[in-house]
Amino acid sequence: MRTTRLALILALTFASRPALADEAYIEGSGGVSWNKESTDALAGIAMGYDVDLNEKIFVGVEGTAEKLLTHDTRVAWGIGGRLGAEVLPRSKIFAGVNWQSKDCGECGNAIGIGTGWEQNLSEKIYAKLEFKHLFVENHEPDANVISAGIGMIF
Repeated sequence: MRTTRLALILALTFASRPALADEAYIEGSGGVSWNKESTDALAGIAMGYDVDLNEKIFVGVEGTAEKLLTHDTRVAWGIGGRLGAEVLPRSKIFAGVNWQSKDCGECGNAIGIGTGWEQNLSEKIYAKLEFKHLFVENHEPDANVISAGIGMIF
């Protein structure tokens, strides 16, 4: 009897707590990258994991692969982190910082700082809009990126 009461108390305690949804995700995106010299289309993928700090705030880590859709460029690999909040039901805003490798042989690595919005379209699918500013090394012009994506939550 005592074990049954303890199990019932624990079940009610955890049932009344808000669910924290630590989640992994993968997404595909497309957008535009521009600097003083050119404007180019961009495609990319990202994989990450977010950890809830409380009911509204989360922190995460993300890996990216982005490619300017022009010849003589290569995939820029990146790693970074983000901090965000659920501001409306099924909606998140976030700010992030990342490092990414060079996208051409003569280019420099870059540090990106950005912000974005994610909107859940269903329990497992979301849409994303993101802006990031890239501080490029080797005295090259900095760049800006605007991208839209769709992703899946695991």
